[in-house]
Amino acid sequence: MNQDLSIVSLIAHASLTVQLVIAALLLMSLASWSVIFNKFFALSKVQSRNEAFEQEFWSGKNLNELYASVSNRSDAAPLERIFASGMREFLKLRERRVTESSSLLDGARRAMRASFQRELDAMESHLSFLASVGSISPYVGLFGTIWGIMHAFVGLSNLQQVTLATVAPGIAEALVATAIGLFAAIPAVLAYNRFARQIDRSAITLETFIEEFSNILQRNAGQPAPAAAR
Repeated sequence: MNQDLSIVSLIAHASLTVQLVIAALLLMSLASWSVIFNKFFALSKVQSRNEAFEQEFWSGKNLNELYASVSNRSDAAPLERIFASGMREFLKLRERRVTESSSLLDGARRAMRASFQRELDAMESHLSFLASVGSISPYVGLFGTIWGIMHAFVGLSNLQQVTLATVAPGIAEALVATAIGLFAAIPAVLAYNRFARQIDRSAITLETFIEEFSNILQRNAGQPAPAAAR
């Protein structure tokens, strides 16, 4: 009985529909774990590189030198790209003889806001997939369970004597689908909530930097070139 009621045996003897449901759930689980690992390392890298750039930015380095350094980096952090976009627009407006502080600041802020939205979209990529897996996997598993129970009862209708031994395998086969649905959904939901909080914190960091850098640009708007003053 232990061998007959093992998970592998139950799946092997389940109906074709239940097997297809289980296969789909396993593929969804595998894909979600791939997204979880990739997103974990990507967000960790983003956070560490943002922190490193913040330390460099507030070290008092000249803004022109910092901009030149950031522009040459192929793997710049989101905070660096936002800084570069704002600084680039600020310098372009200065080259066009724009002297009004409000115009200089508005242009730089619009550029940084556009860059901020791009970075936020990049950080949130594939996050909706985890939400979808977490929300629909239990229902897909429940569909497999219901179908399996229906199939089991149809088979039992041909028997003259029904005992627990004859009912148990069919019901167990059906319940495996629900178990695998939960197995796919729970990690996806937990990972989604964790990543959503982490992205929210990163977004707050980026928005705070935009405001702080805007204040610096405003103070330097009337000077010949952005200086190292903070």
